[in-house]
Amino acid sequence: MAQGDLIIHINGWPGVGKLAIARELARLLDARLLDNHTIINPAEALFERRDPLYRSLRKALRMTILAHAAQMKPGVLILTDALSDDAFDSALFEDYRELAKNRGARLVAVVLDCAPEINAERLVAAGRAERRKLTDPAVLASLRARHRLLKAPGLPLVELDVGALAPAEAAALLARFCRELLESELQPPESAPQPGEPRP
Repeated sequence: MAQGDLIIHINGWPGVGKLAIARELARLLDARLLDNHTIINPAEALFERRDPLYRSLRKALRMTILAHAAQMKPGVLILTDALSDDAFDSALFEDYRELAKNRGARLVAVVLDCAPEINAERLVAAGRAERRKLTDPAVLASLRARHRLLKAPGLPLVELDVGALAPAEAAALLARFCRELLESELQPPESAPQPGEPRP
């Protein structure tokens, strides 16, 4: 693919398939992948979520990781998250805008969704509990009822219903969009006609 510095933020409800799709996309784009559980799991391993030390460790890890990500070599970085459109999560997303600014990178927002019943089925898939992922359908239903997924304004946005798509299919669609975005930015702008030249 064309070379460029791009950050792809994949947002979606727990269990929608973010990580499986992100792994496929990373393979297609030869990208680095930083999924949200890489940041969350060390805090989960040590503290209960209601423990103040859980939140402070999670915040410290997140800020340290993003500070180091800003210093990576140019390339494609994929992030995954489950962010709603409330004030707290919206503020968290601003850290990704800052990361893109620090890297001089383009930031793309991807929002994945599917029907609630499909989401609930995927939530209890084998292996999720072992990776400390949410597996309680009641919690998921409450999240979906009370919140909407964050769709960051002012960015290229891809919304994709992945209910009927395999991870490889969804990743292929996203890869095509990202390649087109990078290639369009690398195209030299059309030269302006000189005085006296006919305009197309």
